[in-house]
Amino acid sequence: MMKFLMFMLFMIPLCFLQNLFWLVQVMLMLLFLLFMLKISVNMNYFFDLSYILGCDILSYGLIMLSIWICMLMIMASENLYKMNFYIEFFLFNILFLLIMLYLTFSTINMFMFYFFFESSLIPTLMLIIGWGYQPERIQAGTYLLFYTLFASLPMLLGIFYFFYENNYMNMYMMKFFKMNNFLLYLSMIMAFLVKMPMYFVHLWLPKAHVEAPVSGSMILAGIMLKLGGYGLYRFMIIFQEVGMNFSFIWIMISLIGGFYISLQCFCQVDMKSLIAYSSVAHMSMVIGGIMTMNYWGFMGSYLMMIGHGLCSSGLFCLANINYERMHSRSLFINKGMMNFMPSMSMWWFLLLSSNMSAPPSLNLAGEISLINSLMSWSWLSMLLLMLISFFSAGYSLYLFSFSQHGKFYSGIYSFYMGNSREYLLLLLHWLPLNMIILKIDNVMIWF
Repeated sequence: MMKFLMFMLFMIPLCFLQNLFWLVQVMLMLLFLLFMLKISVNMNYFFDLSYILGCDILSYGLIMLSIWICMLMIMASENLYKMNFYIEFFLFNILFLLIMLYLTFSTINMFMFYFFFESSLIPTLMLIIGWGYQPERIQAGTYLLFYTLFASLPMLLGIFYFFYENNYMNMYMMKFFKMNNFLLYLSMIMAFLVKMPMYFVHLWLPKAHVEAPVSGSMILAGIMLKLGGYGLYRFMIIFQEVGMNFSFIWIMISLIGGFYISLQCFCQVDMKSLIAYSSVAHMSMVIGGIMTMNYWGFMGSYLMMIGHGLCSSGLFCLANINYERMHSRSLFINKGMMNFMPSMSMWWFLLLSSNMSAPPSLNLAGEISLINSLMSWSWLSMLLLMLISFFSAGYSLYLFSFSQHGKFYSGIYSFYMGNSREYLLLLLHWLPLNMIILKIDNVMIWF
C-alpha cells in the first residue's frame, strides 16, 4: 500500500510545473491501472497488511473509486485550464485530497482513520471557497465545516475511550471487542450519519453542492458521502448488541426522510440542487441497509455506494456542461436542450436511467439487495421502499423531461453540441457503472 502512497507523493511536483495539467490526469489513470492489478484471491481478508495500512474488498473498491473520480475531476475542469485560474494549486488540492482519501480508506488504526477522515475536509473546503461561483459559497463552506466538526469531536473522544478501555486501536481486531455503551455508540456513529448525510443533518449537502465548482460536486457526491458509509461498516462491528437495539431509530429516520426528500426533489428549480437532494434519498437507503446489519444490507449498501458515486458524479458533470453553455442552472432556462444538444440528450437519458436504478446499472443490484435486507428486517418498510423507488423514478424523469423537452428559452443563441472531452468524460462515468454488473457475482461472493 505504501508504494501507491509514494506514487501520489512524488506526483506533487508535477502539479507546479508548467503545462503539465493533462499529464497529472494521465498519471492518475496509470495509478488506477496499477491499483486495479492488485486484485487478489483473498479479498475477503485484509491483504498488504502492515502496522498502519491494509486493504480489503471494502477499501479496495472505494480507493479505486477515489482515484477514478479524481482523474475525471481534472478532465471536467478544462475551463480552469483555459482561463489559467490557479491551476497549479487546483491540481495540488485534488492530489492532496486523493492522498487523504487513500489513507482514510487504507488505514487500520482508529485514530489515524479519524485524522485522515477529518483532513479530507480541508481540500474540499478550499475547492468550494476558492473555485465556487456565488458569494454564498462562504456560507456553504461554513455549513460543511461546522456540521461535520460538531459531530466529529464526540467520535474522537469515543476513540480515546475505546483505547482507554481496551488498550487497542487496530480496526482489524475490533471484532474481538464488544462495547454495549449507548453513549459511546451514539458519539461514534453520529459523525458518520452527518457525513452520509442522514435526514435532519443533511442541510449542509445541498448548499455545498450548489456553491461548489464541478470538481467539488463530483468529489462530494462521489467520495465524501461514502466516507460515512465506510466508517459505519468498520465501527458497527463493536456495537453489534447495542446496534441491534437502537438501529430501528436510524432506519425509520432514513426511510421516512428518504421519502420526504424524494418529494422535495420535485420542488427544486436548480439542476444541481435536485441532483444533490436525490443523493440524500439514495444515501438514506444505504444507511437503512447498513443498520439492518445483515449480509444483504451490507452488500447492497456497498454496491449502492459505488454505483451512486459514479452516477451522481456523472450527473453533476452534465449539469456543469449545461451551465457552461447557458450560464444558468435554472430548469426554467435549461429547457428544450434536445434541440440544441441532441447527443448530450442521450447521456442525460443514460445517466438518469441509472439514477432511477434501471438495469443494467450497479444501482439496480444495490437497490434490490437493500430492498431484500430492509424487507427481511420488517415487512412494514415495504410501503416506504415502494414510495422511495417510485419517486426516485419520478424526479429522474422530471429532470429529464423538463431539461430536454419543451420550448427553449428565446435568449439562447446557437452553440456547439459538445466536444470529445465531454463525451469521453461521460462515457468514463457510464461504462464502469453499467459494466461492473457483468461480474457482480464476484463482488457478492467476496463480500
